[in-house]
Amino acid sequence: MQVLITGGAGFVGARLARTLLALDALAGRRLDRLVLTDQFPAPDDLRADPRVEVRVGPLLDQCEALQREAFDGVFHLASAVSGECELDFDLGMRSNLDSTRALLEALRARVAQGAAPTRVVFSSSIAVFGPDPAVPLPVVCADDTLPAPQTSYGTQKLICEHLIADYTRKGFVDGRAARLMTVTVRPGRPNGAASSFFSGIIREPLAGEEAILPVSTDVAHPVSSPQRTVEGLIAVFEASREAFGGRTALNLPALNVTVQQMLDALEAVAGPKVRSRVRPQRDERIAGIVANWPRATSGARAARLGLAPERSFEDIIRQYIDDCRRTAPQALRGLE
Repeated sequence: MQVLITGGAGFVGARLARTLLALDALAGRRLDRLVLTDQFPAPDDLRADPRVEVRVGPLLDQCEALQREAFDGVFHLASAVSGECELDFDLGMRSNLDSTRALLEALRARVAQGAAPTRVVFSSSIAVFGPDPAVPLPVVCADDTLPAPQTSYGTQKLICEHLIADYTRKGFVDGRAARLMTVTVRPGRPNGAASSFFSGIIREPLAGEEAILPVSTDVAHPVSSPQRTVEGLIAVFEASREAFGGRTALNLPALNVTVQQMLDALEAVAGPKVRSRVRPQRDERIAGIVANWPRATSGARAARLGLAPERSFEDIIRQYIDDCRRTAPQALRGLE
C-alpha cells in the first residue's frame, strides 16, 4: 500500500501519519510507502521512518509530478485555514480550491493511463454550514442539512466536496469527503484559524500563560479530539462504497459543547488557578465568523461506521495532558 497525505506535516496530518505507521496497515493491506507533502518539513520522528518520504513546497507545484506515481490512497488534508482565507481571498482560492482540482486532475490522468481509481479522503469542514435568509441554520446540522457557507473558507470546502463527488461519479477517483469538527486541543502556538481559541483557552492556561477568549461563554460549538478525528478519517477511508452511503460528504462525530462547559471542564481537570488564566477580550472579527458556524452537529452516517464522539470535554483535556506528558512536558508547566 502506497499512501499520500497532503498537509502531512500539520498537526492532524502528522498524527494520522504516526497512526498509520504504528498500524503498518490500511484497509487490510501492509503500508509500504507513506509520502507526506506540506509547506513545512515533517517532524523528525516521521522523517526518520524508512517508509516515509517528505516533500516540502506548495501542493499546487507538485500535482503534475503526481501523474507519474501510483498511490493506492490519498488523504487530502492540505488547506489554508479559515481566518487566513477571510483576510486573503487569493490565498484561499489557490491553496484550497486550485490545489484540490490539480490533485484530482493528476489522479484522473492516472485512470486515463489505465490505473484503477485512487481512493481519496478529503477533509472538509463544518464551515460549509451557515445561516442564510432562504435557508435558516437548524439547531443541529445533520449530514443532510443544506450547506450555506458564510465564509470564503467554507465556500471553498463546499466546492471541493462537490468536485470530489463528481470525480467519483465519473470514475476518476473513489472519493469520500468527511466534515471535520473543530479539533481541540491542538499543541503548539496559535494559528490563523478563527477557531484557534478553542484550543488556546485550554493549551495556554495549562502552560502557565494567559489566554484571550474572543467570544462570549455562551457560544456553542461541535468539537472533537485529535484521536477521534484521526480514527474517523481512517474509518472513512476503509469503508466500502456502500457503507459510506453515497457520494455526498458526511459529518464526523462531534461533542457539542459551550465555551462555558469547556472552561468548567478545564477547572474540573486542572483547578481554578489554571482556569483563571483565561481572560475575556471580545474580537468582533472572530466573533462574527464563529456566529455563522453551527452550534451543534450530528453524524448518523458516521455512527453507522462505528464512530462516536468523546463522552465529555474533560476526556479531551485529559487526552491532551497525557499526550504532553509523553512528548512535551514543558507544555504543562502551569498545571497545578
